[in-house]
Amino acid sequence: MSALASSSNTSGVYLGGSASSIKVHKMGLGVMMLTWIKPQLTDEQAFASIKAAIDLVPKDEKLFLNSAEFYGGPSHFTANLELLARFFTKYPELTDRVFLSVKGGTAADTIFVVDASPQNLRRSVDAINAALGGTKKVDLFECARVDPKIPVEEVMRSLKELIAEGKFDHIGVSEISAATLKKAAAVAEIAAIEIEVSPWSYEEETERVIATAAELKIPIIAYSPLGRGFLTGQISQKTLAQDDPRRRLARFKEDAMTHNQKIIDALTVIAQAKGVTVAQLSLAWVCNLGPHIVPIPGSSKVHRVQENFAAGEIKLTEEEVKSIKDAIAGIGVQGGRYGGLSREVEHLWG
Repeated sequence: MSALASSSNTSGVYLGGSASSIKVHKMGLGVMMLTWIKPQLTDEQAFASIKAAIDLVPKDEKLFLNSAEFYGGPSHFTANLELLARFFTKYPELTDRVFLSVKGGTAADTIFVVDASPQNLRRSVDAINAALGGTKKVDLFECARVDPKIPVEEVMRSLKELIAEGKFDHIGVSEISAATLKKAAAVAEIAAIEIEVSPWSYEEETERVIATAAELKIPIIAYSPLGRGFLTGQISQKTLAQDDPRRRLARFKEDAMTHNQKIIDALTVIAQAKGVTVAQLSLAWVCNLGPHIVPIPGSSKVHRVQENFAAGEIKLTEEEVKSIKDAIAGIGVQGGRYGGLSREVEHLWG
């Protein structure tokens, strides 16, 4: 069976490179918001959402669970990993049901400095493993962003050395351009490629990376497939807390949200005709891009996790796909993916 196979006999997706024998579920789980939001969730709330996702994955597949060294936020960088350590301590029988992907490679105390030097990569991986406390081995490590100061081939060689030391098992890449991806794949076996993909984040480079990934037989891990929650139709200026970090993003400024609500209104019409939620419609659209796409939506609510995973079973017609694309193109998305700064400053498509 092809590494990109996803037939009626399986709901899973095989990973690439050194992990090509591992099958993950076609819907993964991002856990950033379990520790990024305020007020802080209790362990009981966070554990329930993680366990709900694992329970929805067939026994012959693994849940692709996506974390990062810095998902605790600036006040407690490794809080997310420490949460996962407590989860696996409570549920040790679930460690083998999860394929744990962790991003790192930023400075030790800020996500705004990208540092893929051999010394910092070692520091980052060691910090991740220390936070996990031996409860779960890191299945995949990836640099959160491409460091423009260091050739990606050198970065891959540094990561291969850390694998040889037993610090983690597989290499991933994140927020990477198609051209850089080809360079990385020429010197290392890449297991997964993490990029932002959603109905309102689908750029020319997105298409190129997805196509290149298919050629290389590497799956795409689609982060923010629900537009950081906006494409659920549940977020507005009134419902978004004043201290919510998303308010710093260009698409969540007041004028932008007012404009972008038109996209939600248009998608709602399509979703209602289909008999699904706007969130499910958006996730189904991402899945429709190819059998090698694994969206990783996150939620702290069990019923939302269940709703998201059910979207993996929704099939869209060509007409529905076109309607979604035309609606967004006609309205236009206001605001960039992050703070509205340059691609170079925000380290996008490295």
